[in-house]
Amino acid sequence: MRGTRHGPAVRRRKLGEELRRLRLRAGLTSRDAARLVGWHQSKVSRIETGASGVTGEDVSRLLDAYGVREPRQRALVEALSGAAADGGGTGWWHAYRGVLPPQYQDFISLESQACAARTLETSVVPGLLQTADYARAVTRAALDGLPVTAVDSLVEVRLARQEVLFGDPPLRLEAVLDEAVLRRQVGGPGVMRAQLRRLRELADLPHVRLQVLPFAVGGYVGLSGPFVIFSFANMSDLDVVVLDHLTSSLYLERTEDLEAYSAAFRTMQAHALTPEESSELIAGIGDGA
Repeated sequence: MRGTRHGPAVRRRKLGEELRRLRLRAGLTSRDAARLVGWHQSKVSRIETGASGVTGEDVSRLLDAYGVREPRQRALVEALSGAAADGGGTGWWHAYRGVLPPQYQDFISLESQACAARTLETSVVPGLLQTADYARAVTRAALDGLPVTAVDSLVEVRLARQEVLFGDPPLRLEAVLDEAVLRRQVGGPGVMRAQLRRLRELADLPHVRLQVLPFAVGGYVGLSGPFVIFSFANMSDLDVVVLDHLTSSLYLERTEDLEAYSAAFRTMQAHALTPEESSELIAGIGDGA
């Protein structure tokens, strides 16, 4: 598929674009930037084109040279360097690097810095909305044979990720769920009752919008599979679509891809039940679970 990249590659490219934008905003040439940080000009060029990786320390030096002082912007640009995912940063997920594949670490680093996320789920409850018991059941089913300690660690990671919904500011989440997500008995009736109750609680948060696509809708554009669209504040051309597969994730960052998936998401929202109707359906299913 043309225009697709795995997480680290898309992050390098977007990091390079943002660093180039910040350099130009500071009124500097690549030669000026190289002189300020004591590098060859070619290194600055390779970083800006995404041709080579860069450490968190190098990014910090460039941001200092470009006069970038705003903490949130610095944190996001530094996260794009992959420092936390690669062991050179302070992201909380660094403690779990032994059980998390690099692409998952990359996903978490983007999620932790996003200002908004739009997600479609066709099979399971989105990770940010799962209870511990539901997350454990999903993990065991998806990764059959995984040691109990590894399962426990992955569940801890899933729950830690949810802190983005309670930050300052919190992540704005819009979720569309296929009705099948609510009716699939993951973990048994007790686990599902608690999970559906949790969905209703989180849907009451002012920054969470939860809608259900009922079976009555029939076929719809999202049947091809789940996806997440991350959006970022104060950044140029950084939004990205993430498609999850069994063993990997695919990152789409072309403008036409973002527009297509954004349009598809709006269409699904228009055909889905309203948040109020969705909450009533979830309650009804939960009562019968």
